[in-house]
Amino acid sequence: MVTDKSMQHFLNVYQELRLDTIETLAEIYSDDIHFIDPAHEIKGLPALRTYFSRLYENINHIHFDFRAPLHIQDTAYVQWCMTFSHPRLKNGREIPVDGASFLKFKADGKVCYHRDYFDLGSMLYQHLPVIGTIVKTINRRLGT
Repeated sequence: MVTDKSMQHFLNVYQELRLDTIETLAEIYSDDIHFIDPAHEIKGLPALRTYFSRLYENINHIHFDFRAPLHIQDTAYVQWCMTFSHPRLKNGREIPVDGASFLKFKADGKVCYHRDYFDLGSMLYQHLPVIGTIVKTINRRLGT
Protein backbone atom coordinates (compact mmCIF):
# COMPACT_ATOMS: atom_id res chain seq x y z
CA MET A 1 0.00 0.00 0.00
CA VAL A 2 1.25 3.47 -0.83
CA THR A 3 2.01 5.73 2.12
CA ASP A 4 3.19 9.30 2.38
CA LYS A 5 6.65 7.90 3.13
CA SER A 6 6.81 5.62 0.06
CA MET A 7 5.45 8.36 -2.21
CA GLN A 8 7.95 10.89 -0.85
CA HIS A 9 10.80 8.41 -1.29
CA PHE A 10 9.72 7.87 -4.91
CA LEU A 11 9.77 11.64 -5.57
CA ASN A 12 13.12 12.06 -3.79
CA VAL A 13 14.78 9.35 -5.89
CA TYR A 14 13.65 11.13 -9.06
CA GLN A 15 15.02 14.43 -7.77
CA GLU A 16 18.45 12.81 -7.34
CA LEU A 17 18.37 10.54 -10.39
CA ARG A 18 21.44 10.86 -12.63
CA LEU A 19 23.42 8.48 -14.80
CA ASP A 20 25.59 7.52 -11.84
CA THR A 21 22.57 6.88 -9.57
CA ILE A 22 20.51 4.64 -11.87
CA GLU A 23 20.88 1.78 -9.37
CA THR A 24 18.62 3.68 -6.95
CA LEU A 25 15.68 2.73 -9.18
CA ALA A 26 15.69 -0.60 -7.30
CA GLU A 27 14.70 1.32 -4.15
CA ILE A 28 11.41 2.48 -5.67
CA TYR A 29 10.51 -0.07 -8.37
CA SER A 30 9.60 -3.74 -8.02
CA ASP A 31 11.51 -6.33 -10.06
CA ASP A 32 8.43 -6.80 -12.26
CA ILE A 33 7.86 -3.09 -12.94
CA HIS A 34 5.68 -2.27 -15.94
CA PHE A 35 6.67 1.20 -17.18
CA ILE A 36 4.92 3.06 -20.01
CA ASP A 37 5.57 6.48 -21.50
CA PRO A 38 4.51 7.97 -24.85
CA ALA A 39 7.51 6.41 -26.62
CA HIS A 40 8.17 3.11 -24.80
CA GLU A 41 6.71 0.21 -22.88
CA ILE A 42 9.16 -1.58 -20.62
CA LYS A 43 8.77 -4.63 -18.41
CA GLY A 44 11.20 -5.58 -15.67
CA LEU A 45 13.71 -3.67 -13.58
CA PRO A 46 16.80 -4.62 -15.65
CA ALA A 47 15.16 -3.28 -18.83
CA LEU A 48 14.09 -0.12 -17.00
CA ARG A 49 17.65 0.49 -15.77
CA THR A 50 18.91 0.12 -19.35
CA TYR A 51 16.26 2.51 -20.62
CA PHE A 52 17.08 5.17 -18.02
CA SER A 53 20.82 4.73 -18.59
CA ARG A 54 20.33 5.50 -22.28
CA LEU A 55 18.08 8.46 -21.52
CA TYR A 56 20.50 9.99 -19.04
CA GLU A 57 23.65 9.35 -21.12
CA ASN A 58 23.53 12.67 -22.92
CA ILE A 59 21.41 14.76 -20.56
CA ASN A 60 23.25 17.89 -19.42
CA HIS A 61 20.70 18.77 -16.75
CA ILE A 62 17.36 17.45 -15.51
CA HIS A 63 15.06 18.58 -12.72
CA PHE A 64 11.52 17.64 -11.71
CA ASP A 65 9.08 20.01 -10.07
CA PHE A 66 6.39 17.78 -8.56
CA ARG A 67 2.92 19.16 -7.90
CA ALA A 68 -0.26 17.79 -6.38
CA PRO A 69 0.79 14.26 -5.40
CA LEU A 70 -2.29 12.24 -4.51
CA HIS A 71 -2.53 8.67 -3.29
CA ILE A 72 -5.42 6.41 -2.45
CA GLN A 73 -4.78 2.88 -1.17
CA ASP A 74 -2.29 1.32 -3.65
CA THR A 75 -2.48 3.96 -6.40
CA ALA A 76 -0.99 7.42 -6.78
CA TYR A 77 -0.97 10.29 -9.22
CA VAL A 78 1.43 13.20 -9.46
CA GLN A 79 1.71 16.16 -11.81
CA TRP A 80 5.17 17.39 -12.71
CA CYS A 81 7.22 19.71 -14.84
CA MET A 82 10.45 18.19 -16.07
CA THR A 83 13.09 20.68 -17.16
CA PHE A 84 16.03 19.20 -19.01
CA SER A 85 18.75 20.09 -21.46
CA HIS A 86 20.28 17.89 -24.12
CA PRO A 87 23.14 19.01 -26.37
CA ARG A 88 21.27 18.02 -29.56
CA LEU A 89 17.96 19.67 -28.69
CA LYS A 90 17.30 23.40 -28.80
CA ASN A 91 21.05 24.09 -28.90
CA GLY A 92 21.44 22.65 -25.40
CA ARG A 93 19.02 25.15 -23.83
CA GLU A 94 16.55 24.00 -21.18
CA ILE A 95 13.25 22.49 -22.29
CA PRO A 96 10.28 22.38 -19.89
CA VAL A 97 7.80 19.51 -20.29
CA ASP A 98 4.59 19.24 -18.27
CA GLY A 99 3.30 15.80 -17.50
CA ALA A 100 1.68 13.45 -15.03
CA SER A 101 2.40 9.98 -13.69
CA PHE A 102 0.00 7.28 -12.59
CA LEU A 103 1.53 4.77 -10.19
CA LYS A 104 0.50 1.47 -8.61
CA PHE A 105 2.33 0.33 -5.49
CA LYS A 106 2.84 -3.13 -4.04
CA ALA A 107 2.45 -3.90 -0.34
CA ASP A 108 6.20 -3.33 0.19
CA GLY A 109 5.87 0.28 -1.00
CA LYS A 110 7.57 -0.27 -4.37
CA VAL A 111 5.99 0.77 -7.66
CA CYS A 112 4.91 -2.11 -9.91
CA TYR A 113 3.15 0.02 -12.58
CA HIS A 114 4.20 3.48 -13.78
CA ARG A 115 2.56 5.29 -16.67
CA ASP A 116 3.69 8.75 -17.76
CA TYR A 117 1.51 11.14 -19.72
CA PHE A 118 3.17 14.03 -21.57
CA ASP A 119 3.38 15.63 -25.00
CA LEU A 120 6.25 13.92 -26.81
CA GLY A 121 6.15 16.63 -29.47
CA SER A 122 6.87 19.41 -26.99
CA MET A 123 9.62 17.33 -25.42
CA LEU A 124 11.37 16.11 -28.53
CA TYR A 125 9.94 16.50 -32.02
CA GLN A 126 9.50 20.27 -32.12
CA HIS A 127 13.17 20.72 -31.18
CA LEU A 128 14.58 18.61 -34.03
CA PRO A 129 15.79 20.19 -37.29
CA VAL A 130 13.28 19.89 -40.17
CA ILE A 131 10.77 17.82 -38.16
CA GLY A 132 10.55 20.63 -35.59
CA THR A 133 9.49 23.13 -38.24
CA ILE A 134 6.81 20.75 -39.49
CA VAL A 135 5.49 20.07 -35.98
CA LYS A 136 5.39 23.78 -35.13
CA THR A 137 3.54 24.51 -38.39
CA ILE A 138 0.98 21.79 -37.67
CA ASN A 139 0.49 23.07 -34.12
CA ARG A 140 -0.08 26.62 -35.40
CA ARG A 141 -2.62 25.42 -37.98
CA LEU A 142 -4.49 23.36 -35.40
CA GLY A 143 -4.79 26.47 -33.25
CA THR A 144 -6.51 28.51 -35.94
